[in-house]
Amino acid sequence: MQLYLNTTSPYARLVRIVLIEKGLINAVTLNWCDPWADDPALLKANPAGRIPALVTEKGTTLSESMLIAIYLDSAYPEKPVLPVNCMGEVLHLAGLGQNLMEAAFTTVIARKHNGNEADNSVLGARRLRAIQRLLNQLNSELGEASVDAINLGEIAVAVALDYLAFRLPKLAWRADYPQLQAWQAGVISRVSFQQTAFV
Repeated sequence: MQLYLNTTSPYARLVRIVLIEKGLINAVTLNWCDPWADDPALLKANPAGRIPALVTEKGTTLSESMLIAIYLDSAYPEKPVLPVNCMGEVLHLAGLGQNLMEAAFTTVIARKHNGNEADNSVLGARRLRAIQRLLNQLNSELGEASVDAINLGEIAVAVALDYLAFRLPKLAWRADYPQLQAWQAGVISRVSFQQTAFV
């Protein structure tokens, strides 16, 4: 398999963590690229020019981190990140994590192209309100992190929270949500998170 990615994409990091947790990382060639440079190999794997993009062993190209994670869990069922016995709960949490990731990512991109005044636009203000609502809900739902298995929902939330701290440090979510911070600290202590830390 081949995975197109970069070091700062939360979406690509989610897929890398899934690969590590499932013991598949050595079965994948990591193709580091700049999605803003219209890399020809990336565009062949995903014409939208977005990362991550996965090329399966059969040559099928997959895009979107959640779809890639679902494929990996189906094709390689050992060490599932989508356990059948609590699928609804895991997907609920994954959705919250994905929404937080998207709100943070689009805030970063808007600021990159339009400066911090992008936050004052209708869309910018809406994104920031969404981030606060999501943090409130996650803080109320998450308690102690599991030390054994990890699921896709937990991965998505922990990556999104780490991305917030990495790219939007002035939001200072850790100070405002100590319970959520304690939960996240337990998750990101895992080897898969340490090996994929944002740089």
